[in-house]
Amino acid sequence: MASKIVGIAMQNFTAAPEMPDPRGLIDYAVRMEELGYESVWVWDHVLLGVDPYFPILDSLTVLTAVAARTTEIRIGTGILVLPSRNPVVLAKQLSSLDQISNGRLTLGMASGWYKREFDAMGVPFNKRGNIMDQNLEILTRLFTEDSVTGNYPPYELREAVMSPKPVQKPRPPILIGGYVDRVLRRAAIAGDGWLTYYYTVEGFVKSWDKVRRFAEEGGKDPDTLKSINQLPIMVGKSRAEVERPMYEWLTTEWDFAGWSDSTTESAVLGTAEECIEQLRAHLDAGVQQITLVPYRFDTEQIERIAEEILPEIG
Repeated sequence: MASKIVGIAMQNFTAAPEMPDPRGLIDYAVRMEELGYESVWVWDHVLLGVDPYFPILDSLTVLTAVAARTTEIRIGTGILVLPSRNPVVLAKQLSSLDQISNGRLTLGMASGWYKREFDAMGVPFNKRGNIMDQNLEILTRLFTEDSVTGNYPPYELREAVMSPKPVQKPRPPILIGGYVDRVLRRAAIAGDGWLTYYYTVEGFVKSWDKVRRFAEEGGKDPDTLKSINQLPIMVGKSRAEVERPMYEWLTTEWDFAGWSDSTTESAVLGTAEECIEQLRAHLDAGVQQITLVPYRFDTEQIERIAEEILPEIG
């Protein structure tokens, strides 16, 4: 039976000299559907790293291929760097992807953090928050309105008709990623909720309470908001067995923003029973869905999670 609340990340980026395997990724998504995961998620960058650098396949291209090979599993971006993209072109891409997947797309979006990437694409890094807000408005209007007229420099929309629209109405769910209050307010008001990355239960609660409060202040029902936490996981014979390799992986291949509550301490570790208990604590705290990032995307880990953990937490 498929889980309704547990998704899993895809390895569309790697640490050089290893390269992502495009055909392997598509087969992986097919297998995740067979195993009962609720969704598969990709990361999004155009350029990532210098020395070391991280080869990465385009997020939307990968999800399009996955959508064509699957029928039930949802597909998601965790996250899409919205300010770096032309919002009119992106609206067309996302509408098409939602059509191809027959309404299985979930969008995690954020304003980005990697200045070198913004500079290379000609997008002013110090204006990315304002660009994010503008692009989000353009996307929403193109998704939901029959004809859009608006002045969004440098975009001039005059009776712009985006057709076909997404299958999902009024639009695919848009969850905003990020940490500071401005971002949490954006998640509450302009978005459909909050997607976070490697947060402990305590860290999640602190910011989720803010998101809900911002929604209330903006006249929006906080109970309509969605929440997803991305969590690293490693299952073993004991916590002691898996702790060292997991923390080594997290500290060598993953970034943790110093201004956030993202932390290696969010790792779900131990026996299957211990992992179930840790995951239930997140659900009890208000996390509605969980996207697991399995240790080194190891096949044995992924199969074991599906067999021993998914049936216990839905």
